[in-house]
Amino acid sequence: MHETEINHSRFLCALAPVTSEREAREFVDRVRAEHPAASHNCFAYVIGADASVQKASDDGEPGGTAGVPMLQMLLRREMRYVAAVVTRYYGGVKLGAGGLIRAYGGAVGEALDTVGTLTRQRFRLATFTVDHQRAGRLENELRATGHAVREVRYAEAVTITVGLPEADVETFRSWLADATAGTAVLELGDEAYGDA
Repeated sequence: MHETEINHSRFLCALAPVTSEREAREFVDRVRAEHPAASHNCFAYVIGADASVQKASDDGEPGGTAGVPMLQMLLRREMRYVAAVVTRYYGGVKLGAGGLIRAYGGAVGEALDTVGTLTRQRFRLATFTVDHQRAGRLENELRATGHAVREVRYAEAVTITVGLPEADVETFRSWLADATAGTAVLELGDEAYGDA
């Protein structure tokens, strides 16, 4: 929680990583519940590697003076999968539209500067099934070459899921065919965003 005071009004910015609109709304609701006496709890969030979901709310401030500047700051900083809530405790001095825009956008920018950011990569989940004789060697080789092994499930056969940068999928497919004499079938899953 980052706090700024401008003309006796307190602006508290809370940030959270979110993967869905539901998570973003739950975060906003939690912050509102923590500050029931606040004048405003304005929010903005950006979800999707391509920023496909963008929402902002002025929560009673004059239209376009709170949520939109917060959203613009997140986009300017190329933030994805993040929600910001700025809680304002009114201090008795009106800031005007320009002052509000600077205060809300600035609170988000300062909070981002304070907490720092983590860059995550886009990747594709790839799953393949192999026999028990090959599984250990393949898993070890994947880990040794820096591949992110996400899951290993043992049953009649062994199912291994890895995270791959999109550009590496075809190279990985060729490697897997060579390493298993063509016995493993590669299934590409969803695209995700995180640590591949």
